[in-house]
Amino acid sequence: MAIQWFPGHMHLTKKAIGERIKNIDVVVELLDARLPGSSANPMLSELIAGKPTLKVLNKQDLADPACTALWLAHYNAQPDTRALGLDASVATPAKALLPACFALAPNRGGMVKPMRVLICGIPNVGKSTLINTLTGKRAAKTGDEAGITKLEQRISLADDFYLYDTPGVLWPRIIVAKSGYNLAASGAIGRNAFNEEEVALELLDYLKTHYAAQLEARFKLDAVAALSDEDLLEAIGRKRGALQGGKRVNLQKAAEIVIYDFRAAAIGCVSLETPEEFAQWLAAGKKLDAQRQLKKDAIELDRMIRFKKIPRPAKPAAD
Repeated sequence: MAIQWFPGHMHLTKKAIGERIKNIDVVVELLDARLPGSSANPMLSELIAGKPTLKVLNKQDLADPACTALWLAHYNAQPDTRALGLDASVATPAKALLPACFALAPNRGGMVKPMRVLICGIPNVGKSTLINTLTGKRAAKTGDEAGITKLEQRISLADDFYLYDTPGVLWPRIIVAKSGYNLAASGAIGRNAFNEEEVALELLDYLKTHYAAQLEARFKLDAVAALSDEDLLEAIGRKRGALQGGKRVNLQKAAEIVIYDFRAAAIGCVSLETPEEFAQWLAAGKKLDAQRQLKKDAIELDRMIRFKKIPRPAKPAAD
């Protein structure tokens, strides 16, 4: 299953970011610390190319600390980039954003040249929560549903520091299949765009390999790594009483339990990808996407020939 979710307002957001970026000094991109690679929008990377960037790994309190350290090192090794991890609801770490932005654009500051910062990221990654923490008031709407913010907002964090908030935006086509599942599990994608059972099975496949002990402790199961994904989902449903007629497991309900427990960190502090894993998934996704494009181009060429939009290629002359 290919998961895709690109509501209409996201097209407008892309256009707005393209216009706003011309007068921006630093870009703050919020990422989900549990899935930094999957939650980094490649469309944003194109729009903000050349701008100093602060990568903020939010929800680090829900993520595996060892994995977060790998991602911070990965981003801090990139040019014109700094990275830090935080929980957007906690004030003291959140306020580290201001000096980090000034470090990336040291020539900005003061009333003559105020710092202009664009904050962006995917839906439900915590931008509004972070803004409310920084301002100490409810300056932005928050919620656990993807796509709460719909309009750009300008917020003054200091006399010489302006923050521009944009709606959460995904990208038109997710070429890394694993990213689609991880984004759905995290809550970045509207629930009508994916099948909970498929997402839960993908989630369990990763967790039983990397966090078997946490799964066993949470659901009071043994040897989860030896179970198939389907058997594990059924076992969890049975343990948690997700049953229907004939004492059969309600797999939909079991899937909802798994996804909810992951989002709430009830399974523990876990991450769904390392920089190395994501690089492998991305390389495979790009290769598959290139193959799809070749097939699409061949079909379009054939269509153009059949409708006589272009001449049929001449056959090579015989020797």
